[in-house]
Amino acid sequence: MSKTIIVSNRLPISLRHRNGRFEFKPSAGGLATGLGSIYKEGENIWIGWPGNTVEDPEQRAEIILELHDLKMAPVFLTKEDVEEFYEGFSNETLWPAFHYFTQYMVYNPAHWEAYVRVNEKFCEAILKKAGPEDTIWVHDYQLLLLPQMLREKLPNATIAFFQHIPFPSYEIIRMIPWRKQLLEGMVGADLIGFHTYDDMRHFLSAVGRITGLSSESGYIQAENRIINVDSFPMGIDYDKFANQAKSRKTQSIVREFRKQVEDQKLIITIDRLDYSKGIPQRVQAFAQLLEQHKELHGKVSMIMIVVPSRDKVQSYKELKEEIDLLVGRINSEYSTLNWKPVHYFYRSFPFEELSAFYSMSDIALVTPLRDGMNLVCKEFVASKTSQTGVLILSEMAGASKELQDAVLVNPNDRQGVVDAIYNALSMKPAEQKARMVSMQESLKKYDVFQWVKVFMDRLAHVKAKQQELTSKDVDAKVMSEIEVAFQKAKKPILFLDYDGTLTGFVTNPKNALPDEELKSIIKNLSAKAEVVIISGRDKDTLGTWFKDQNVDLIAEHGVWVKKKTEKGDWKLYAEIEDGWKDDIRQIMEYYVLRTPGAFIEEKHHSLVWHYRKVESGLGDLRMRELFSHLKYMARGHNLQVLEGNMVLEIKRPDINKGRAATAIMKDQEFDFILAVGDDWTDEDTFKAMPKNAYSIRVGYAYTQANYNIKSVKQVRQLLAKLGS
Repeated sequence: MSKTIIVSNRLPISLRHRNGRFEFKPSAGGLATGLGSIYKEGENIWIGWPGNTVEDPEQRAEIILELHDLKMAPVFLTKEDVEEFYEGFSNETLWPAFHYFTQYMVYNPAHWEAYVRVNEKFCEAILKKAGPEDTIWVHDYQLLLLPQMLREKLPNATIAFFQHIPFPSYEIIRMIPWRKQLLEGMVGADLIGFHTYDDMRHFLSAVGRITGLSSESGYIQAENRIINVDSFPMGIDYDKFANQAKSRKTQSIVREFRKQVEDQKLIITIDRLDYSKGIPQRVQAFAQLLEQHKELHGKVSMIMIVVPSRDKVQSYKELKEEIDLLVGRINSEYSTLNWKPVHYFYRSFPFEELSAFYSMSDIALVTPLRDGMNLVCKEFVASKTSQTGVLILSEMAGASKELQDAVLVNPNDRQGVVDAIYNALSMKPAEQKARMVSMQESLKKYDVFQWVKVFMDRLAHVKAKQQELTSKDVDAKVMSEIEVAFQKAKKPILFLDYDGTLTGFVTNPKNALPDEELKSIIKNLSAKAEVVIISGRDKDTLGTWFKDQNVDLIAEHGVWVKKKTEKGDWKLYAEIEDGWKDDIRQIMEYYVLRTPGAFIEEKHHSLVWHYRKVESGLGDLRMRELFSHLKYMARGHNLQVLEGNMVLEIKRPDINKGRAATAIMKDQEFDFILAVGDDWTDEDTFKAMPKNAYSIRVGYAYTQANYNIKSVKQVRQLLAKLGS
């Protein structure tokens, strides 16, 4: 029976060494809560590092046994692994890059080697537990290489990946020397999830530009499968926070705390020590508020909780010193005997006390400079059972896309943050309630359990979609069936597209002329069957390339036909009215001017906008703009806009490859028909084929064809077999 394996850098427990033995402390994190519903079921298991180095083999064996009872399996890391993989590459290269702090990025080859080595360790640990049909869900930036490592060992496994931190723009990711390996590692997964659409968009752009894999509507076309990329904003265990806030224990702590601060307005801020959180900027904004609004002195305080993190690292040590200095300065300048502006705690708190802080605070100030999601703001909203209070939230946090009723601020605009705090302090209760109720409804609906369910449902959907395409794959069995049918046939015919089918794409389309291998294949085939080259190419190019071959030619998607049996020149198959071209050409020329590398090709019946030489992100963007523009124009001229491989073509809808193919077969009976093509223009050919025909589309897009084939190379292998 198949099982689900959760994989993350850290297990949902902490391993501590006390009194000569190890003990486990469960994690209270949101991910541990959400995934508890998965890994505790059946044979499922969670694999990860237990959070401490253990060298003694006997102690390791003891830990393995104890964790087995908790449905976990450890990956043991050495001290060197932790320093170079975790503190090194993960947190000194990937973390600053993905949070846009490029000034902190370190490019250390030894760290990269450790990153590869530890990902391999995780792979080995998973392979000891995983079967070929299992589902493996990998989490976060420490394990970007793992999905592809697993794919190579378990090609049929269901592999998912979720990134919990932001994914940066192409301009940032390209700075990392090992960017291609990282992206190739991620696309080993079947489903890749991010918190926001922006992260997803950045990832797809980087994959297209760096690996060359194309994508459409959130699906990446890999060599032999499709990969879905989508956004899944992570929720929290809403009821846990709401119930805790109402509990007697929490309310008792609230009363105790309130005695100390009396009727002051309270602003809560909770962060892990990290430069991405914008803690110094927040303290400076609070100082500016007190400077500009003297009337608030003695009436408002900030409760600032900073959870220790990596404080041995120099940049973090400096950050801590800066925060200490800023807080010390405010308190020394403004404090009175009965008022302290900033209550600063450099430590973590038990859950009940955190709940009390959330519950009693009037404002939550959550202003990271960059954050994948940020669950603190969601925890605050869930804890406000009184439905009063104001959330001030950074636009740079992933949660801002969901919590539109928060007061959204740019954390780099200090005066904007000051004004937001001032306005929040005087916000009317009715407005507070309206905003809070709206946010609470949203968070209740999409909690962490729903996040897990939606993600797993999507993974099942992707696998079903892959299976649908795989079932149409031209494998050895199908190839043999086609070969046998061809050998038996007395009158076979083959319709073969050219670009992307018989030959690969090149930067300059004029350089894609047939090589010696292709000429030989066509020559052998045409001795045994009627061969029709059916292309969007212009008639002069096609005629020159195949002038010595015994084949029929259909050019410009069916406008021109040249039959080998009819000596002479090309015949115009369709009457053309091209009065529309001037209007359309003007629009295309405008987009050429805006798109360096684009050019227009004019055919007898159509205009084609090429963008293969254009920078990929820009090319896709301009193509979409032009596509919309041409679709609008096409209505008035009865024209059709077709999206090909790095081309956009506009023509009359009644002129297509299918119509021309039907005309070729009109007066003859063929007992074997094969049609092969690679893009949307070939779909007309596939539709026109009789039921007993073999139709094959190159690549793994959805198609009217009976089968999909992986590549040009495989097409040539099939045709070479038929011609041999």
